[in-house]
Amino acid sequence: MIRDTTLGAKLWAAAVWALVAFFVINLLAMIGTVVTSSFATRWLGTWLPIGWTTRWYASAWSEFQLGDVLIVTFQVVGMVVLISGALGVTAAYALARRDFPGKRLLVLLFLLPLLIPPITFGIPLATVLYRTGLAGTFWGVVAANLVPTVPFVILVMIPFIEQIDPKLEAAARVFGANTFKLFIHVLLPLLLPGILAALLLVLVRTIAMFELTFLVAGPTSQTLVVALYYAVFAAGVRAVQSIDAMAVIYMVTTLVWLIIALRFVNPTQIVTRAKQQPAH
Repeated sequence: MIRDTTLGAKLWAAAVWALVAFFVINLLAMIGTVVTSSFATRWLGTWLPIGWTTRWYASAWSEFQLGDVLIVTFQVVGMVVLISGALGVTAAYALARRDFPGKRLLVLLFLLPLLIPPITFGIPLATVLYRTGLAGTFWGVVAANLVPTVPFVILVMIPFIEQIDPKLEAAARVFGANTFKLFIHVLLPLLLPGILAALLLVLVRTIAMFELTFLVAGPTSQTLVVALYYAVFAAGVRAVQSIDAMAVIYMVTTLVWLIIALRFVNPTQIVTRAKQQPAH
């Protein structure tokens, strides 16, 4: 590969790196400001706070009932992960192994929630859930989050399934394996990296999903990101440091799960590949 060393190419590379550096610096500055404020006794008009304390975390925990919010968050996330995994892996297997009329259209319909902004279909979805009485409940929040997560699992799992030679399944059938044994002893060990990748990314995605959860959550079914929004914009006077402490708890919660996910996920495996045709 020949590297372009012209002046225009060098200027373009410098501009790209400058833009990336500007973004990273601003991002780190915002995160640093929030973290610093969450430990500050008071911070007005100075480079650093005049004192440091951890009492804002205890204040945020009690004032915003973070214990209950975290329990609801993990319950919602756990249920979304389980259901989307079961539905997504099953649908991905059918799409990877079967050819039928309208398959491309069906795949497009499955992937539409990933291609359009959540707020676009979130409002009609919330209307349906309110009419059915699910909005404001735990299961309403789970149902809303399943709309983008099931297609996401399908998108991740199809290339993993396509890598498995169908002859392995046929051989297992020949030796008397039923569908359950075929899945447990043949498919599951081969698909486990893909399943872990899909479910861990669904977990992180659900924790961070604001739009759909905000539209359908009730007082007892709010996840952490929605509770953070209400803490900032709800009526009343609240200490900025307490809200910043809540934001830090949210960032740490998401970051921990993201780090766990990245230990299992190879980002190059998430790219959908066209199925290779066998050579004749």
